[in-house]
Amino acid sequence: MSDEAIIKRLKVIVKEHGGQLGLAGAIGVDQGFISKVINQKQDISYYLIRKLCFQLKYSPEWLILGTGEKKIDKQESPKLITEIQMMRTEIDILHARMRAYEMEIKELRDQLHLDQKAG
Repeated sequence: MSDEAIIKRLKVIVKEHGGQLGLAGAIGVDQGFISKVINQKQDISYYLIRKLCFQLKYSPEWLILGTGEKKIDKQESPKLITEIQMMRTEIDILHARMRAYEMEIKELRDQLHLDQKAG
């Protein structure tokens, strides 16, 4: 998933809603928020993707991957959003495990260095 590719599609959505202010009003966010995301001063968030998909019926698959139909019907949206949220949770868990392993490795290295100095 390339942030640049998602931003390109976000710009299409902005244009379809008459600009950043129009899009911001349509999804209930501040125009500055939209501007920051487009100018890559703020990360693309699940919060924004969820609003675009639930409120404006853009397809998460199109928005994130650039494939499939741009717009979806009501029944598909919750399922896809739930799947994205589950995957995001799994990624968060994997990152937490990775940080724990990194700390464990650091402790082992520190202990090894202490053992080498003592021996």
